[in-house]
Amino acid sequence: MSWGVDNLPYGVFSRHGEAPRVGVRYGDRVLDLAAALHDEVFAAPTLNPFMARGRSAWHDTRTLIRNKLTGDLAITEPHLVPLDQVKLHLPFEVADYVDFYCSMEHAGNLGRIFRPGSEPLLPNWRHLPVGYHGRAGTVVVSGTPIRRPDGQLGAGSYGPTAKLDIEAELGFVVGVPGTGDFEDHVFGVTLVNDWTARDIQAWEYVPLGPFLGKSFATSISPWVTPLEALPRVPGREQDPPPLDYLRRKGDWGLDLTMEIRLNGEVISRPPYRDMYWTPDQMLAHLTSGGAPLRTGDLFASGTVSGGQVDERGSLIEITWNGTDPLKLAGGDTRTFLQDGDTVTISAKAGDISLGEVTGTVG
Repeated sequence: MSWGVDNLPYGVFSRHGEAPRVGVRYGDRVLDLAAALHDEVFAAPTLNPFMARGRSAWHDTRTLIRNKLTGDLAITEPHLVPLDQVKLHLPFEVADYVDFYCSMEHAGNLGRIFRPGSEPLLPNWRHLPVGYHGRAGTVVVSGTPIRRPDGQLGAGSYGPTAKLDIEAELGFVVGVPGTGDFEDHVFGVTLVNDWTARDIQAWEYVPLGPFLGKSFATSISPWVTPLEALPRVPGREQDPPPLDYLRRKGDWGLDLTMEIRLNGEVISRPPYRDMYWTPDQMLAHLTSGGAPLRTGDLFASGTVSGGQVDERGSLIEITWNGTDPLKLAGGDTRTFLQDGDTVTISAKAGDISLGEVTGTVG
């Protein structure tokens, strides 16, 4: 099943009147790890203390949990809490947040929209994973209402964005700093919706890149799926070959497919396996200049888009900058998001569900 022993994503939950603590999802229930494993690290209201223990502890704990769930369930059963009895919280304390731009299809589409008649990809794009630093304090858990941001829309113009958009992304959660292989640092993945105000972004982003058009809210799933649970595939061929520090040392393409629903209707299914830059290259690049890692760092892939219209990961691509409105059931149309719209992004890797991230515009 999607939430079986091959998955076991971590999250933070609470029951009414009780403090938040760490659990693992199993089926439609949450295993209370502090009680089941008799380990106070899971009594913390965040995953950070456990993530800081490192890769060996992650592996050993995952093995222990699987043994408990496949062994004598009479012992474990009292510590399994139905999901409908809990509240889910932000699963980890976000230290820093970096957003990348790793889909060639997405970068090419935006290049054609913003710079028609020019080469869609800027000269640096094939040589390094382009990214920017976001605001860790505006990362929120799925279900948090999204306030339509105000900002400068042009010279002398200030007001609420008229072009509120989504970006379907995959986020990578850093467990420990230091040196080592990619999997020594990265604890797991979470789904990301990097909400974007396209009109604010278009006016402000030259010459220093994204700022207020993106920093008002980034939603993540309440579940962090361990890296160990995900099937890996070879990364996409790269031309020209990357510099030595970006050369891949293993297969870090991930074979998963996302699904975007707007007000309950599926509007796109972006494939992650087609991403040009892989997460090991993102991590190598973001630290190559000397920036240290910290437990709880989050770096995201950028919008995941495929080559087909129904594989695009943002509304600006789906509606081609609003010139071809999206037609919804019942006759509704959208170019960008309206107040009251609910967006849900989910993903699966084979039979493994990564859950979903949801937000409603207010």
